[in-house]
Amino acid sequence: MRIILPIVIIAGLFVGLNSLFVVKETEFAIKFRLGEIIEADYEPGLHFKAPFVNNVRKFDNRLITLDMQPEQMNTAEQKFVEVDYYVKWRISDPAAYYVATQGDQMFTRSRLAQLIRNDLRDEFAQRTLSEVVSEQRRIMMDELQVRADRRFEDFGIDVIDVRIKKIELTEEVLNSVFDRMETQRTEFANELRSLGRERSERIRADADRQVRVLVANAEREAAEIRGEGDARAIEIYASAYNKDREFYSFLRSLEAYDASFGTDNDVMLMDTGSEFFRYFDQAAQPE
Repeated sequence: MRIILPIVIIAGLFVGLNSLFVVKETEFAIKFRLGEIIEADYEPGLHFKAPFVNNVRKFDNRLITLDMQPEQMNTAEQKFVEVDYYVKWRISDPAAYYVATQGDQMFTRSRLAQLIRNDLRDEFAQRTLSEVVSEQRRIMMDELQVRADRRFEDFGIDVIDVRIKKIELTEEVLNSVFDRMETQRTEFANELRSLGRERSERIRADADRQVRVLVANAEREAAEIRGEGDARAIEIYASAYNKDREFYSFLRSLEAYDASFGTDNDVMLMDTGSEFFRYFDQAAQPE
């Protein structure tokens, strides 16, 4: 009895311990009976099973990140880019997940990576380089996530997110992009210069037109002023002439004498009886 009793106690403890299992909040649990799934919706806590008949498999129910290796992908422009991306997924139906994958997470990761990679290649092949680095990238990622989630519905998993972390251009593509940027900037600069020259010519033509208008107006006003001055001068001369015609004739003769005899070397041959010397004769006559 002293030998049998400890054996019985140990066996009882072993059977008792193998009849209990704990499910954590971060786990799914599936109970099998001789390899057949009999229950898969356990709540967190302590549960019972039949020793040697039932066995339990547990799976993580938290979000799992599949960080993919950067890969080269081809755009619609036949330009290769290096894409670094990740996939977030989790188990939603442990029974379906086990049936589809035998609970092998490595197989699940490999299958998920293969399908996401192919879908991502197809999406890049349909878009240009500028589109995959712009706002369309968000739309592309959302479409990939919805498509992948639908494909893996039978696997008992939910694809929560497919996201690109980084897109690196290869050296060849970088040179091509820089060349295109330089060409675009040059074209833009030439367009600005052309617009500047056109605007300059318009401003210069408008300025020339305004100058011509101003000069024409000034000349017209000057001609009017000169005409008014000449008319006024003629009027004054006429008035003065009518007041003393003899004096006016004498004054005009003096001006003529002054203009004719400007220097000592001037010589003029004229008839002394000429009208030009009329006032000289008068000066010679005695009073």
